Amino acid sequence: MRLALLLLAGAALTGCASAPPRHPATPPAEPPLAAVLQKQVYQMTPQEAGRYIAHVQATEPDLRKRIAAIGRKNLGQPYSLHLLGEFPYEIHDNLPLFSLKESDCVVFAEHTYAMALSGSWEEFFWMLQRIRYHDGVIGVATRNHYTEMDWNVANRWLVTDISAELAGPNGPSYAMTVDRARFLRSRHNTVRDIPVESSRQAFVSKEGVADIAAQLQEGDFVNVISTRDGEYWASHVGLVVLGSNGERHFLHSQAPQVREETFDSFIARAAEREARNAREGRRGQVLAGFKFLRLNEPVTVPPMAPQPRPGRPHRG
Repeated sequence: MRLALLLLAGAALTGCASAPPRHPATPPAEPPLAAVLQKQVYQMTPQEAGRYIAHVQATEPDLRKRIAAIGRKNLGQPYSLHLLGEFPYEIHDNLPLFSLKESDCVVFAEHTYAMALSGSWEEFFWMLQRIRYHDGVIGVATRNHYTEMDWNVANRWLVTDISAELAGPNGPSYAMTVDRARFLRSRHNTVRDIPVESSRQAFVSKEGVADIAAQLQEGDFVNVISTRDGEYWASHVGLVVLGSNGERHFLHSQAPQVREETFDSFIARAAEREARNAREGRRGQVLAGFKFLRLNEPVTVPPMAPQPRPGRPHRG
């Protein structure tokens, strides 16, 4: 009797430690690559997106052309604001680290750059975090929240601000001050000791864009600068692509979906919106101009910083 009990106990312990191996079912056959390429990226599964990324990396050696091709492969992608977060790494909200189905303006640009710089799904996901977070360290406090003073600065390895050069010595500029500690505390219930920072930002006026458009290159990063009550900020972002006649187009995610248009068209639509707001007595933002950031050549991707061990809450 005792021997039987010992044998049963041994079997139970063995079963708890490791289950016997099972032969996995045969995975479903992948669709032909031609069928995957018929889809837009937002219609793909991650597995299909990985095959597309590898394909475009292998067939288009020019980074600028890859950026344009991948961006256009998302034309029609539905727009959704407040799309991404740090879940499940952090649980201050339940928004995920990536989404193929929808985009906002920043997500669209980040995904396009990350896919163009990658050759696989795994590399794309790594590159996306490298672009989205300061030094690639995932966390709401290290996310590049402020376009001019976070995103543009943290991604100097990818793009270089040429706005002052394009606007000239007498070009417009604005003062900007950010209080990241207050922002994190009020928006994300996250406490960090970060000093207030100020800077001055050059930009090209909306009236001056036509004069410098020929100097823009495919793959350059665009910040749309808006103003209200004397305050200026980057309210929107997108990418420069070339039209069939060489005309500079603006490729971006804006409600209701990703679109490509001329800068003249974008400026005209902004003017219509501003006129409508004025007629209805609403205080809307007004388009002031654009910042332009040149895609670096070559792009040298720096390593991520080590992901630190999370701290523990202070106990009173």
